[in-house]
Amino acid sequence: MLRQQAVRNIARQYATSVGSRAGGGSGGPQARASVPNYELFAQRLSKARSTILENKPLTLAQKILYSHLHDVDSMTGAPIPGESYLKLSPDRVAMQDASAQMAILQFMLSGMRQTAVPTSIHCDHLVEAYEGADLDVARSWQTSREIYEFLQAASQKYGIAFWKPGSGIIHQLVLENYAAPGTLMLGTDSHTPNAGGLGMLAIGVGGADAVDAMASIPWELKAPRVLGVHLRGKLHPWGSPKDVILNLAGKLSVRGGTGYIIEYFGEGVESLSCTGMATICNMGAEVGATTSVFPYTPSMARYLAATQRAAIASAANSQQAAYLSADKEVAANPARFYDEVVEIDLSTLEPGYNGPFTPDLFTPRSQMAEAVGKEGWSDKVTAALIGSCTNSSYQDLSRAASLARQASRRGLRVAEGTEFLVSPGSEQIRATMERDGIQQAFESIGAKVLANACGPCIGQWNRDENPVVKNREANSIVSSFNRNFRARNDGNPNTMNFLTSPEMVLSSALSGRLSFNPLADTLTDPEGKEFKLEPPTGDELPADGYAAGREEYRPLLDHQPSRDIPIPPTSTRLQTLEAFAPWNGQEFENTRVLVTVQGKCTTDHISAAGKWLKYKGHLENLARNTLIGAANAAMDGKVNHVRNAVSGLHPAEGTIPDVATAYKSAAIPWLVIADYNYGEGSAREHAAMQPRFLGCNMVVARSFARIHETNLKKQGVLPLVFARPDEDYFIFTKDPHELVIRTEGVRGISADSPTVKLIVDRVQSGRAVETYDVECRHTMSADQIGWFKAGSALNLIASQQTQ
Repeated sequence: MLRQQAVRNIARQYATSVGSRAGGGSGGPQARASVPNYELFAQRLSKARSTILENKPLTLAQKILYSHLHDVDSMTGAPIPGESYLKLSPDRVAMQDASAQMAILQFMLSGMRQTAVPTSIHCDHLVEAYEGADLDVARSWQTSREIYEFLQAASQKYGIAFWKPGSGIIHQLVLENYAAPGTLMLGTDSHTPNAGGLGMLAIGVGGADAVDAMASIPWELKAPRVLGVHLRGKLHPWGSPKDVILNLAGKLSVRGGTGYIIEYFGEGVESLSCTGMATICNMGAEVGATTSVFPYTPSMARYLAATQRAAIASAANSQQAAYLSADKEVAANPARFYDEVVEIDLSTLEPGYNGPFTPDLFTPRSQMAEAVGKEGWSDKVTAALIGSCTNSSYQDLSRAASLARQASRRGLRVAEGTEFLVSPGSEQIRATMERDGIQQAFESIGAKVLANACGPCIGQWNRDENPVVKNREANSIVSSFNRNFRARNDGNPNTMNFLTSPEMVLSSALSGRLSFNPLADTLTDPEGKEFKLEPPTGDELPADGYAAGREEYRPLLDHQPSRDIPIPPTSTRLQTLEAFAPWNGQEFENTRVLVTVQGKCTTDHISAAGKWLKYKGHLENLARNTLIGAANAAMDGKVNHVRNAVSGLHPAEGTIPDVATAYKSAAIPWLVIADYNYGEGSAREHAAMQPRFLGCNMVVARSFARIHETNLKKQGVLPLVFARPDEDYFIFTKDPHELVIRTEGVRGISADSPTVKLIVDRVQSGRAVETYDVECRHTMSADQIGWFKAGSALNLIASQQTQ
C-alpha cells in the first residue's frame, strides 16, 4: 500500500498539466479522436521558437516535438540532437493485447482512477491463424479468455477503449479512428509509426513508457535527428508505396535510421494515398527510426472524411502551412535543415523483395530470378500472405483483387502447393471487402480469409501440419508483412520470408515461383494458353464509403472506476509484479558472462513470441524463454546453449534460461555481451524485464536499437556500448565462462561522466591469468540514472516519496 500511495502522489504532482493537453485529459474512453487543440500547439511552438529555438526554421517533426514539450521554461537552450533529452507530453496511448498486460500491471501501481490521456487496448496478437476468420477468433476466446477478461476489466476501471479480438489490427484501427495530424502518440508496438501516414508523430515504446503518459508523467526521449526523404515523380502502374520503404531499407540497413525521425517531403508526396503513406511509415521501424511522418496532404483530408472525422480534416486544413508541414525555408533548402537527405524518384522505382531473414536485404524484381539461383533460395513459394498492419488497407486489397479477377477470368487458381492467406486490417475493411466483391475475388482463386488480426505476421500461425514445418525444410514464402526474422512466422528456422507488396504477393501465389516477374513473364491458363497480367488497379477509398461491420466488434466504452480486476493467484498467464531490488550503490563485482551473442539478436531472439505470447502477463513463466534464439559466439554460433561459469553449479552446460536461473538461485550476477543493433525489432519490454528478473545487471553491446536500450534503462539494467566495438567485443568470444568482471565508474555514474570501465579477469584453476581493461560508454540522462539507482523507473517514483 505504501508503494501504491507513493506512485499515486508522484502522478498527481505531474497531473496539473493534464487539462491543457490536446484533448483536455482523458475524458473517458473514446470511439474516435476529438479535434486536436491546434491553438494550444501553436502557442507552445511559438514560445519554443522565440526562446530556446531562436526563431530558426523547423522541419515538420521538430514542430510536432517542440509543440509537445512538457515545460519549455525549464530549458536553457536548443536541444542538441543525439545528446539532449526532451521531456514530452503525449496526447494519446495505444496498446496491443500482448504488451498491454505488463503495461496494465505496472499502471495498477499508480492508484489513478483513470488514464490521464485517451488510451485504447486492441486485441490482435493472441488470435492464431488456423481455420480462418470467425473460427480462429472463437478459439482465441477459449485459449485466452483469462487475458481478455483481465484487459477488459482494466479498460473499464481506468476508462480505456477496449477493442475485442476480431475487431482489427491495432495500427489499422488507430489510423481509422484515433490518428490526427500534428498530434503525438505512444504505442506499445514497434510499428506504431504507421500513424505517420496521417501526419501524426507516433512512436513505439515499451509498456513502462506508456505508463508514464497514462499517468501524466513527462515522457523522455533523446532529441532525434531528422532524415529527410525527398520523393520525386509518381509511381508507375506496377509500383506500390511498399516499394518506397523496401528500397529505403536496402539503402539504410536495419540500423541506419537509429536516432532519426524520417520525414518525407517533395512533390512525390502529393501522389500518395494516406494508407500508402502509412505503409511507408509503418516499416520505417525496420531501419531503427524513432518514427516516420508525412506532411498533411489532401489525401489525408479525404481519408479523415471517409472515416467520419471530417471535423479533424477541417481543423487541419487551416494548419497545413503553419504547423503541419516543414517551414518554407526547409523546403527550399532541405540539405541545410535536415541532418541527412535521401533522394527517391518514384517514377523509376522498381518493385522488389526484401529478405530472407532480414528486412533490409533488397533485391529488385528484375534481378530476383538470378538471385534465386545464385543464393540457392528455394524457388517454390509454399505460402503467399497478404495483410498485416503494413498492407491491409482498402487500396492494398482492391489492387491485389484486380489481379485475382484477371486470373479467375482465365480459370486460373493459385499454384498447386501454394497456400494463399489474406488478413484484413480491421472489421471495417473486412466488411467493405466483402460488400465490394474483393473477398469473393480472392476466394475465387483459392484464398483463405483469416481473422482481422496479426496472425502469421507475428508467428500466430498454426502451420505445424505442413511437411516443410514438420521436417524443418527450407522453403520460401512471400508476404506483405514488415518483418522476416528467422523462425518468426511459423517456427521453422529454414522458412525464408520475402517481404514485398500485395501485388507481388498475388503474382507469386498464381505462379508459385519466387523467380516469377509479372512485368515480363507469362502465366499459363488451364487450356494451355499463355497470358501476362495487366498492371493492377484499385481505389484509394471505397466509392460507397466504408461498411461499418458487425456491431460486436465496435469498441467497449464503459468506464467503471469501482470495477475489480481479476488476477487469480493460481494463474499461469497473469502474475502481479514485485519490485526489482534497487542498486546497492557499489561497483558491480564477480559478474559472469551468461552469453556472448553472435550477430543479429532481435527482441524475438531475446523474448520469443509465437506460443510464448500466452505468458506475456506472467513474468516468471515468460522468463523461461529468455534469449532462447541467441547464437553463442563462443560455441560456433550454437543457439540457446552456454557453459556454466561456476564450477559445481548445475547444469554444467545447458540452455540460456536454465543457466541464468541457476545463477539467480546462487545469487551470481551476470551480463550479456551483444553484437551490433542488439534488441532490434519489436517494442516488447519483456526482453528487458526477463533478463532483469533472472539477475542480469548489465548488457554490453557494440550498439543498441533505440527502444530496447530505453527498456533496459526503465527496468534498472545498465546498458553499455564498447568504446572500441570492433576490438573489445572479441575478448568475450573466447571461453567467456572463464571471465570474471568488475566495474569502475558505476559508483560515481552521472550524465556528465559517460565512461564505465570493465576490469575483466580470465580465471583458470582459481587464479587470474590475464586481465583486460575494457572501456565502455553509457547514454543515460540524469532521470535515467535515477531509474538505475532505484532499481527501475517505477521504483524511483516510490522512492521519491519515501525519502
